[in-house]
Amino acid sequence: MRQAGTYSGILSGGISGKTGPHLLPLARIKKIMKRSGEDVKMISGESPIVFSKACELFIKELTQRSWMVTMQGKRRTLNKEDVASAVMATDLFDFLVNLVSESGNSGEAPPPLELDTFTSS
Repeated sequence: MRQAGTYSGILSGGISGKTGPHLLPLARIKKIMKRSGEDVKMISGESPIVFSKACELFIKELTQRSWMVTMQGKRRTLNKEDVASAVMATDLFDFLVNLVSESGNSGEAPPPLELDTFTSS
């Protein structure tokens, strides 16, 4: 198994040493993981850390692509239409198209994802 390097940030303990390198709350991530299905009973301590880093990278990538749309529009404020345009223009974010489409729910919360579509029988 691949070990985290000294400079990877996962084992470094972050700035204060208490909070770790993660920017997102691990307790919230763990709560979401536990709610993901009835089969999820135990979660190792390292799993939320990995999910936190993955979420950080996802947010960074989506924000950078959205910011490029904002700059193309000669604006300095990123808005939800910029995010929607970035999602529509990037194949990597196809799973988000239904959440950001203009014909979708206007102002309403998106419908919950069906977990059955992600599991194989």
